[in-house]
Amino acid sequence: MKYFVINAKNYPEAAGAGLHNMLDALKVVSSQDSFRQIKFYLAPPNFGLALSVDQKASFQVLAQHLDPYSVGASTGFSVPEIAKSFGAFGSILNHSEHRIPDAEIEALIPRLRGLEMLSVVCAKDDAEVGKFAKFSPDFIAVEPPELIGSGKAVSKVKPEIIKSSRAALDNNRPSGSKTKLLCGAGIVDGIDARLSTELGAEGILVASGVVKSPDLGKKIQELAQGLSV
Repeated sequence: MKYFVINAKNYPEAAGAGLHNMLDALKVVSSQDSFRQIKFYLAPPNFGLALSVDQKASFQVLAQHLDPYSVGASTGFSVPEIAKSFGAFGSILNHSEHRIPDAEIEALIPRLRGLEMLSVVCAKDDAEVGKFAKFSPDFIAVEPPELIGSGKAVSKVKPEIIKSSRAALDNNRPSGSKTKLLCGAGIVDGIDARLSTELGAEGILVASGVVKSPDLGKKIQELAQGLSV
């Protein structure tokens, strides 16, 4: 199984009608028989979370971030239980644009698991991959911050980071842990996706390479084909 996560961030292309276009394109591609061995996820802007949930769709929706606060009097925070009630299947945590303390990551992972929600923890390098592996999240996405949004894929520019992150994950996750490695930062085409998995990742985390594409369906299709090789 391969994994394809799209982080729409707060790009204007994912607002309003743009989000509808993205959802339509993702539905078409993710429902194709040739991609049955790929699980697709979309993290829309927070305001579009509930709008993005479709129980019949062949992809699942993630929150872009969640906070370790309680249900109830926690104004302005994104609470896991409330996110789930609106259809969130999990959450990205510790993205380079929204870093949080290690203690919060460690607290949120079991809380999400208890709610049957996925955790996708972002790491800036192999050292963080090894550190976060001990928390047993569902996914760790290695993303060198300097390559995010650059169009320069880590799989081509710094392939050694994927290899060392694979080793760090395998050497540090507890016995029985099923944490999977994703590769992010600068992934823009099918070759980038294919190289990522050849180097040891089990999927990709992408953002602007998809969201800002003039042809969303074609770009999602291309990346999925890269993962399918």
